[in-house]
Amino acid sequence: MDLKQYGITQESFQMVCDYIDEVKELLSSELWGNIFLDCSKNEVLVLWLLFLKDEVNMSEIAEYIHVPLNTATGIVSRMEKSGLVERTRSDEDKRVVLIRFGDKGRTHFNSLLNEMMRYGTKIFSSFTKEEIELFVKMTGKVKEVLKEEKQKEAAPKKVRKITIE
Repeated sequence: MDLKQYGITQESFQMVCDYIDEVKELLSSELWGNIFLDCSKNEVLVLWLLFLKDEVNMSEIAEYIHVPLNTATGIVSRMEKSGLVERTRSDEDKRVVLIRFGDKGRTHFNSLLNEMMRYGTKIFSSFTKEEIELFVKMTGKVKEVLKEEKQKEAAPKKVRKITIE
C-alpha cells in the first residue's frame, strides 16, 4: 500500500499497526463483526495477520488469535469457503500448509483499509499538533479502560451457596 497518497509516514502507520495488535483482544466480537465485513473477531484478526505477514501457517494463526489449533482450522475452513483465504503447500516443505489471502479477501480488506485510511487522514489533517498529542493520550486511556473491563470479565465468578434442608 502506498502510504504517501494519504500523507502518512511509515512510522505513523507502524504505530497504528502496533496499537491494533495491543488492543485486538480487548474489543468485543460484536463490535468487530459490525466494523469488518460481517466477519467474526477471529476472522478479522486472521485477515489482519495476513496483511502483516502475507502468508502464515495454522500454528501461527492459532497462536495469534489465542485459540486451539482445531478451532483455528475451523475458522480458516469457513474463510476459505467464502473466498477470503486460500490454502497452499509450502514450496520448501510440502507437509506445511500456508494460508494466504484469497482474491475476495485481499480485495475486501484493501477496500476497507483504504476507506479507514481516507477517513483517518481527513480527521487527523483537521487536528492541531496539540490535539493529536491529546488524541494519543486519550486512546491510551481508552486502552486502559478496555483492559480493566477485560480483567473484570476474567475474574472468577462468585459461587452462591444455597442451603438445602
